Amino acid sequence: MLRIESYYATLDSGELEQATDMLAENVTFVMIVPTGARSGTGRAAMLDYLTGRPPVGRQHRLLRRAQDGDVQFAQGAVTEHGDVVTGYFVAAMHLDEHGLIDRYQV
Repeated sequence: MLRIESYYATLDSGELEQATDMLAENVTFVMIVPTGARSGTGRAAMLDYLTGRPPVGRQHRLLRRAQDGDVQFAQGAVTEHGDVVTGYFVAAMHLDEHGLIDRYQV
């Protein structure tokens, strides 16, 4: 299983701290979502972002995934309240030498 698959599976299970454990301490991230852009640096900043989202039963259904060296990609659908598709996304993650996500963009 690719790291990007593990990350989304852990995130969607509600284990937010375990999901952020897959990130490097100095991860940089940017999220471009319908409500605007959010960027930050560090595991704590990502956890703040994740815990600040409204509780809507969000799931990421990965439809495509790929890897090229130390970069992984995913394309998928976002569902809320069961199977209601609320949007689609493309994500890219760069892995450091320890296999942790040090750059993340959606």
